[in-house]
Amino acid sequence: MKKNCFSAADILLPKKNVEKWSVIACDQYTSEPEYWEEVEKNVGEEPSALNIILPEVYLEKADDQKIDKINNTMKQYLSSNVFQEFENSMVYIERVQSDGKVRHGLLGKIDLTCYDYHKGTDASVRATEETVLERIPPRVRIRRDAVLEMPHIMLLIDDPDGTVIEPLAKNKDEMQLLYKFSLMQNGGEIEGRRLSDNAMETVDSALEALYERCNGLLFCVGDGNHSLATAKACYELNPNEKSRYALVEVVNIHDEALEFEPIYRVVFGVDPEEMIEKIVADCGGIYNGEDAQKFTCIYGDTQREISLKPGAKLCVGTLQASLDRLLKGTDAVIDYIHGEESLKKLCRNENTVGFLFPGMEKSELFPAVLNDGSLPRKTFSMGHADDKRFYLEARVIK
Repeated sequence: MKKNCFSAADILLPKKNVEKWSVIACDQYTSEPEYWEEVEKNVGEEPSALNIILPEVYLEKADDQKIDKINNTMKQYLSSNVFQEFENSMVYIERVQSDGKVRHGLLGKIDLTCYDYHKGTDASVRATEETVLERIPPRVRIRRDAVLEMPHIMLLIDDPDGTVIEPLAKNKDEMQLLYKFSLMQNGGEIEGRRLSDNAMETVDSALEALYERCNGLLFCVGDGNHSLATAKACYELNPNEKSRYALVEVVNIHDEALEFEPIYRVVFGVDPEEMIEKIVADCGGIYNGEDAQKFTCIYGDTQREISLKPGAKLCVGTLQASLDRLLKGTDAVIDYIHGEESLKKLCRNENTVGFLFPGMEKSELFPAVLNDGSLPRKTFSMGHADDKRFYLEARVIK
């Protein structure tokens, strides 16, 4: 087995109407159904990735009939000539983000036997933060009978010298252009080019060399860890050569366009001021020492800064641990929100409180995973919500 665990894949792309086909990752806008309603209007009756995913805003309402419809639509798309297949391929991707910066990526497949989300593992592909086991079974229900997968998984490499992906940008005009278009709903622009055989060999060699320098940790999961964990669970349920792999996009953590954004917390179904006081008491009271961790509580038009003694390395870890203790056994609901404005909008609702806090530096990620095993769940997001990976490429998994 190759040390880098990453290889070319048989990739499916829609033959036409890619603008309507490609939609944002299912775990975005989970508290904003109006976003997904607008996507549905944009798609209309055209073939679309929207029809073969389940946006997580609807996950709790998913039933067997809905999942069967998704799986049947996959089969229909395969049999009705929707796709063109590019065998044994890798795709170099340039994504123009909402801030105008270009993020560079490389699409291929990862060997799931090299991935382990458990804390303390020595696998070459590791989760960056705690995996919530309860989130896996509902996703397994969706994937276990699916004949296709589409990736919103992004893996990070720690490649400060730019040896793997960056050389592709210099030679992209020599590659076959697969797609270039504007993504819907303020998603920016995307371009994908198929690597030549020589380019794939160069990538493979560069990853092998990077593995020798990485202390055993070649890939950290930047986005889509629960999707990758679901793929692993489905492979273990039905081991075969197709289910053994998952499509992913690899990005260099040192890419200048890649920025880490905090993932904020919103709690629904509580009295905001009472919730804040409970957190303060749970964490030992207000603390103003030099090492104090500060975050802002938002409810209605009120913003209140709280300062606590560290209970974890990161502020989000201290807050999350407290929320876990306080919300256990209650009817309150917590959600994880990308973007300050989205949080403030939600916090205009009654009985709702949100929490803003500083993010982590991306240079802290690989050392933290190597030293601590993982970070608190939902610690960071790579960029703004609109810059998340869109579904576009697909692969047969059954």
